[in-house]
Amino acid sequence: MQILPMLQQLIATNSISSVNPALDQGNRAVIDLLGGWLGDLGFAVDIMPLQDSRKANLIATLGSGPGGLVLAGHTDTVPCDEARWTHNPFKLLEKDRRLYGLGTCDMKGFFPLVIEAARQFSTQTLQQPLIVLATADEESSMSGALALAAAGRPKARYALIGEPTGMKPINMHKGIMVEKLIIEGRSGHSSDPALGRNAMETMYSAMGELLSLRNELREKYHNPMFSVSYPTMNLGCIHGGNNPNRICGQCELGFEIRPLPGMDMVTLQQQIGDRILPLRERDGVAISLQHYSVPAFESGADSALVKICESLTNHTSEAVSFATEAPYLKGLGMDVVVLGPGSVEQAHQPDEYLATERIQPTVDFLVQLIGRCCL
Repeated sequence: MQILPMLQQLIATNSISSVNPALDQGNRAVIDLLGGWLGDLGFAVDIMPLQDSRKANLIATLGSGPGGLVLAGHTDTVPCDEARWTHNPFKLLEKDRRLYGLGTCDMKGFFPLVIEAARQFSTQTLQQPLIVLATADEESSMSGALALAAAGRPKARYALIGEPTGMKPINMHKGIMVEKLIIEGRSGHSSDPALGRNAMETMYSAMGELLSLRNELREKYHNPMFSVSYPTMNLGCIHGGNNPNRICGQCELGFEIRPLPGMDMVTLQQQIGDRILPLRERDGVAISLQHYSVPAFESGADSALVKICESLTNHTSEAVSFATEAPYLKGLGMDVVVLGPGSVEQAHQPDEYLATERIQPTVDFLVQLIGRCCL
């Protein structure tokens, strides 16, 4: 089977993951496709079911021994608004030297290229193992990566994650903290403020504290490797109240912070609490904070894989602001680089595409990388 037929099947298999249960799908059908193709090449295929029976990770291994190379990617996609696409997002379309479809860029398109490169080693005796890793829920909960971290698998010397980087090696990325702030006041008739506790007014104060913290973080932390050299905070969505003539009884804010490598997330969450929680006593309301985070990532100055990827691509390593599964694989003891054929400008967008001109250079790069790390 060749690259385009494989990609066609992957795109046709809905594997959206979302924090919204109404949109969330499983990835098991994608895992089974990849497992079948890799098994046909002689890989030992191990499927790791997750707590949600619709979802799983795949660890496929060719060869044995210490060290080796992991080629990793996630099999889920973000949700899509089909009305904003000019064609069916689940049907691969080749047009104007582009391959359109949900996941072509981020990042189902990476797997057929990995399989094509691996095919060239299927009859050779590898000195170090080649491992293809496919995960679940990177776009939502990181449950796949967390399951790997808990299991302590896989083990290898190197790991390349094929996220969309335009074939530039990425040795550093920001973390992400997704925060939910819920304020519970007491509703009442708006004609008399004393009849209730206005949660929206407390939220107004809380937002002021957050914006003040944002400015302090921007002044204190800098890293010139990033195009946005400071940690960012975005107040993303807010919901509260249900009628103009009722005191707002409940208000909820969703916001995110993208910390730089080296910033401690526990400390940062403590700072948020120290700013906001005192408003409970002042206003007589209940306040809760819910956290979800992905750590920042840095390969390290002594990364051998960074040097290999720089020499093979003729690109100097860079830093990006989006988060990946890299910190979890690094936590398993691997030397990790993020590098893939797509472009982040096309990721999470209607009419997502992968340029066809990226296909053969990526396969050639992967063949050379496997040769360096496994032969």
